[in-house]
Amino acid sequence: MEKIKLMEWNLLTAQNLAIIDQEVSRGNFSPAEYEIIRRIIYVSGDFDYYSLISFTGNALKSGAAALSARVPILVDTPIIQTGIIPLLQTTFLNPVYCINENSTTLCFDLKNSLILPTLANRYPSAIYIIGQNQIILTSLLDLIPSQEIQPSLIITTASGFIHKEAINLKLRDSSISHIRIDSCKGGANLAIAIFNGLIDLAWNAKQLEIREIKN
Repeated sequence: MEKIKLMEWNLLTAQNLAIIDQEVSRGNFSPAEYEIIRRIIYVSGDFDYYSLISFTGNALKSGAAALSARVPILVDTPIIQTGIIPLLQTTFLNPVYCINENSTTLCFDLKNSLILPTLANRYPSAIYIIGQNQIILTSLLDLIPSQEIQPSLIITTASGFIHKEAINLKLRDSSISHIRIDSCKGGANLAIAIFNGLIDLAWNAKQLEIREIKN
């Protein structure tokens, strides 16, 4: 019975992705980038994200390398932690730490403000996933110039109307590999979709590489 349900779910997913492919083209995106975009549109039901997502040129490559090296992943909400751990447990096994453990509010209090620099200094090349709290992203971007840290990748999909354009501009002008949403729209569900898509892409590439070495 469970196998039948799984097959039905996979068929439904394939049908939904086929509809997305009919509505949008790959355009100037690489095949890997387009796969990420399909997943965002699938989980959100919003085709606008096709034109709202931005990748730095080496974002997916840098993220895949960090996953393979098992660098820690720092997230801004337990929602993301819960959403990415199951797939990580069957693939790269990277540890995941939450910067802001208060999942019911967007606050970033004094206690949590001390967690960020502590984790950043302990894991200077961590992957950061910011899906809910722009304040954490701002604090991270302010922290980077004064500390010897260089994130492997930043994924930011937090929604918001205040200062988001300025924050994204600061991120865009940095040398940090990142994936961002250039809109007031967003949410943690998008961050989960992006990162799980990256895990799948990186894991499949790694398995292919292993098979080629064996042959």
